[in-house]
Amino acid sequence: MLEISSLSARYGAITALTDITLSVARGQIVSLLGSNGAGKSTLLGCVTNSAGCRMSGVIRLDGDDITGLPTDAIIARGLVLVPEGRQLFAELTVEENLRMGAYGFERGRKWRSDLELVYKLFPRLIERRRQTAATLSGGEQQMVAIGRAMMARPRIVLFDEPSLGLAPLLVNEIFDLIRTINGQGVTVLLVEQNARQALRISNHAYVIEKGRVTLAGAAGLLMEDQHIVAAYLGEA
Repeated sequence: MLEISSLSARYGAITALTDITLSVARGQIVSLLGSNGAGKSTLLGCVTNSAGCRMSGVIRLDGDDITGLPTDAIIARGLVLVPEGRQLFAELTVEENLRMGAYGFERGRKWRSDLELVYKLFPRLIERRRQTAATLSGGEQQMVAIGRAMMARPRIVLFDEPSLGLAPLLVNEIFDLIRTINGQGVTVLLVEQNARQALRISNHAYVIEKGRVTLAGAAGLLMEDQHIVAAYLGEA
């Protein structure tokens, strides 16, 4: 569904990505693992044309070249990013933040039915819908960020560090929600430092180190790889 070929990216004189090639099959959850500064978020930014860097290579969605398309045009094709740090509108209510996910789609579309589907996915947000985003807990803010993405009716969602800053119990909840969304037919590309949780729900995974793909394979096999265990998993 998503194909990235020979992708390289630079911020001025700094090389962030070098010759990245990877693919995400329709209906799968694919994880992208790596340490801080490895280039994971830059890769997602290149796919959505929001990274602010110079890049080369080709990005295809369903076989169509989307390299360098405006971000709103990429969203309209069904590819949506849930950004690191949530990036909500703090002074807007939960419902207003959710509706922002349908911005550009509202005319001629029954966005209220989409909103009801989001509330079914996140029942906790119903009672919070009139609160401003700034008053929510970290886990609730992440639910709003995911719900906002779902308002665009995505076919593929890119998640950038969805567990960042969350308590362990909420981390489990967020990963279970990602699996639920995938079960509804949405393809997922997941960037995550919590490698154990990411591999637990993934079909396939790639490891990026210093801007290069250094390892790839079935998630279950990578969980047994000694390099992955030593670098990212540690003791269970």
